[in-house]
Amino acid sequence: MNEMIYFKGKVVLKGKVVTAWLVLLAFLIAGTRARADHNYSDQVLFENSLSPGNYFYSSGKVTPPSTLELVDGRLPVETDTFISAPNALKLQWESAANGGWSAEVRLYEWRNRMRLFPGAKLFLWVYAAQGIRAVDLPHLALRDAESNFTQPLALDAYTGDIKPRSWIRVGIPLASFATASVNAFEPHRMNTLILVQGNADAKPHTLLLDDIRIENDSPPGQPAPPTPSSVQAKGYERHMDITWGAVGDPSLAQYVIYRSVGGEPFRPIGVQRPGVNRFCDYTGNPPLTASYRVTARTSSLRESAPSATVSATTHAMTDDELLTMVQEAGFRYYWEAAEPHSGMTRENTPGNDDIVAVGASGFGVMAIIVAADRGFITHQQAIDRLMRVTQFLSTADHYHGVWPHFLSGSTGRRLPVFDVYDNGADLVETSFMMEGLLAARQYFKQDGPSGQALYQRITRLWRAVDWNSFRATPQRDALYWHWSPEYSFHIANRLTGWNEVMITYLDAIASPTHGIPASDYYSGWVGEGIDNHYANGKTYFGIKLEVGENTGGPLFFTDYSFMGFDPRGIHDRFTDYFDNNRAQALINQQYCIHNAHHWHGYGDDTWGLTAVDGPEGYVPYEPTFDLDDGTIAPTGAISAFPYTPQPSMDALKHFYRDLGAQVWSIYGFRDAFNLQQNWYSGITMGLNQAPMVVMIENYRSGLVWKNFMANPEVRPALESIGFRADTQEARTP
Repeated sequence: MNEMIYFKGKVVLKGKVVTAWLVLLAFLIAGTRARADHNYSDQVLFENSLSPGNYFYSSGKVTPPSTLELVDGRLPVETDTFISAPNALKLQWESAANGGWSAEVRLYEWRNRMRLFPGAKLFLWVYAAQGIRAVDLPHLALRDAESNFTQPLALDAYTGDIKPRSWIRVGIPLASFATASVNAFEPHRMNTLILVQGNADAKPHTLLLDDIRIENDSPPGQPAPPTPSSVQAKGYERHMDITWGAVGDPSLAQYVIYRSVGGEPFRPIGVQRPGVNRFCDYTGNPPLTASYRVTARTSSLRESAPSATVSATTHAMTDDELLTMVQEAGFRYYWEAAEPHSGMTRENTPGNDDIVAVGASGFGVMAIIVAADRGFITHQQAIDRLMRVTQFLSTADHYHGVWPHFLSGSTGRRLPVFDVYDNGADLVETSFMMEGLLAARQYFKQDGPSGQALYQRITRLWRAVDWNSFRATPQRDALYWHWSPEYSFHIANRLTGWNEVMITYLDAIASPTHGIPASDYYSGWVGEGIDNHYANGKTYFGIKLEVGENTGGPLFFTDYSFMGFDPRGIHDRFTDYFDNNRAQALINQQYCIHNAHHWHGYGDDTWGLTAVDGPEGYVPYEPTFDLDDGTIAPTGAISAFPYTPQPSMDALKHFYRDLGAQVWSIYGFRDAFNLQQNWYSGITMGLNQAPMVVMIENYRSGLVWKNFMANPEVRPALESIGFRADTQEARTP
């Protein structure tokens, strides 16, 4: 029987990804979404393209003698004229008799996007430098999430003639689109615009499209939102960080960021969605001085007066300063984008604002420790946030002391996001949370009464976790991942390595109240006595790998369990895990250097194959031919800093200095990118920023390692397993 392993909640069957998640029904979580992503998730179909040159979520097809301009099969983007900076879509065609063309603009369907548009009208801004007669415009059809579609609709009745060099906003009632498919088209679940050839006038035309939304008509006389206040700008090496105070206006659709360099007129350089009060302007080589203003506007372009002007200058930065910059930016995700009621980490943003992830929140706890130590926040601010988190956890749904993978941040109730059976306790996510909480318990315990209160609260949560109850079979020789109050151990996912769950066994063996025998480390985690692939011993690219199947797997195996657990200078029967993790990281780099697929961009400073949402969704990317499509996740290389400091630093500098215009954003490095496909992730995942923050710190000071290992239960647990000191001198950070 093939072994099933869960990677970040997805079932992987012998290296092949099997979709294992059914998104929670809309009625369970509709209405819980906070303001932050309301406009963006529930209204916006296209705002701008992250990819230069063409829009990834588009396509086109042409039948001669008609023509349609495409760039690598996708619609090109226009960067000089737009509504939502910094670009718009460009539709350039010539419609001829006996020919045809079509172009599709698809919705970016990120993780947990509901695909439910409540508005009654489709709005889009259009522009033609030369003007276009209404009769010569293309026709428009729509497709929904179930692939039902409409009859193409002539646009002329809604646009009239497009006057030269003038943006106009076109509004089309969704009720105007007639179903043309066998099953009824559902307008509120549409996900694709299809533009097709109209009148065959045999003339070239260019039409720009921008800021495509589904919403209701604006109220008559709708005023502009208030002007943003408290605008600040800070220069780093190759980017400026602009922040402002939130504008509390329900009509707000976008913040618009304007820049002036050298006294030139202010020009819009980007937009930001409501609820996010930060913008990254990547300016390139330093030094550069620029001035900024911010406005707030509605979707119909009723715009506030500009804010006060602020200025900043970029400057060259040392390696140490670059590391601090990456840590602070990554930490912001867990501080600024946290769910406000619980203080927990959202699974992803943009996304569903109410879905918080327990494991990612545990990682966020460790990022907060780093932030307090580095002075990004005060100790008291950190303690206050962690008191909110632990208070939420003490009352949230839990089973045998174990929390679900996902919770509602507003209610604390379980959210079965992945699957009908995955609706209860998640032991692995809980172990990630405890990894973070135990490190915090030690770090803040000397911070007076508030630190002691946090210590006691974490201790109560720690002692309540019944790890022993997750030894599901009569043999009771291993831990199992999931338990459901309705379905018990139906998923039956035995925790056996090599993967990300080593910390689950370490936590369970260390538990002072509901611990498991140390022997389960070998019968369960190592899998002795079953057909597993824990030990390796093979050499790849001249590098020997003691533990791990094939080339070791995704790089998150080397950080999730090792953000708290310090592997330096000790070994079990199989290996010193610091050495093994270093080998896995170096193999990952060498795989990218050798580049069997010949993907664009791979090399000694572009590596980091790990599980992430790529161009086609979730894939546990690893250095094997079948699980590599050219997608690089910066968290892979940068979270390997303790093991490969120079290769990781080379990757950091390349990602930031050479690719930063697309790869660097408000929370640091984007989740992933694919240079081969000209794709860049538009979301931030809670699982990916904190490992960079924490593992950089473990490389720099060993901070989180020291505090997790200082818990009195940890060393005896390791000794009971059989961990022993290496004969060589223990490593220092």
